[in-house]
Amino acid sequence: MPGIAVVTGAGRGFGRQIARRLAGRGYTVLATDIDEEAAARTADEVGGFSTQLDVRDPDAHRRVAATATERGPLGVWVNNAGVLRTRKAWEHPDDDVRLLAEVNLLGVIWGSRAAVDAMRRRGEENMHVINLASLSALTPVPGLAVYAATKHGVVGFTTSLAGDLREAGLPITVHAVCPAGADTDMTRERAEEPDSAIIWSGPRMLSAHEVADHVVSLLDSKRLVEVIPRWRGWVARGTAMAGRPALNASGLVRKQGERRRARG
Repeated sequence: MPGIAVVTGAGRGFGRQIARRLAGRGYTVLATDIDEEAAARTADEVGGFSTQLDVRDPDAHRRVAATATERGPLGVWVNNAGVLRTRKAWEHPDDDVRLLAEVNLLGVIWGSRAAVDAMRRRGEENMHVINLASLSALTPVPGLAVYAATKHGVVGFTTSLAGDLREAGLPITVHAVCPAGADTDMTRERAEEPDSAIIWSGPRMLSAHEVADHVVSLLDSKRLVEVIPRWRGWVARGTAMAGRPALNASGLVRKQGERRRARG
């Protein structure tokens, strides 16, 4: 039976669309975002409630979990909040490297820990933790090396967390979602940066709506890693297995992205 669903980074993009769909499934959504006003707008739209959350703070996640469970059983937690920077790995300011690691990876770890702790104490059935990763976690993406490293970490953490939960006998299903490039505010903000071109390399950009559809459909699934679209996951994994020769192909992929971004 639907209860409370927490969505981080719910103020815009994937997060807002995911919140809408969870509300449509009957969940009361706790919308969180570092932008408190944006989170409140999402909550008002979906009939939920909201709070400000800086995902870099583990104690803040615990407070969110406590706030959620005061309203009812915590059934879903979506770690969606993320940031994007596109530069050569050695060109990022140190503060950007730290920001990417703390938001994209540590934020997912802190959120998952808080969610699992709250869920296991409530003892409900059919609970889900969904972590947003990226297609960049699966294949070389020059220009996004630090970003890709954080998303690779999300996949590694999620799959290993699934093993911990299975061994502990806890009825919590975890998922990692790896979307290809999507047309969101986050990518548009980087569209003028030369190193962002590979984001546009696919046949088309995904929409936030279709990513949200895939995310929420995982509530009816045991799938551990969901790539959107799935065929790109097979291509990405094959490219990664090719090793160094794949780096030659990545240059061509980037040029393709430059052309598509220019048209777009």
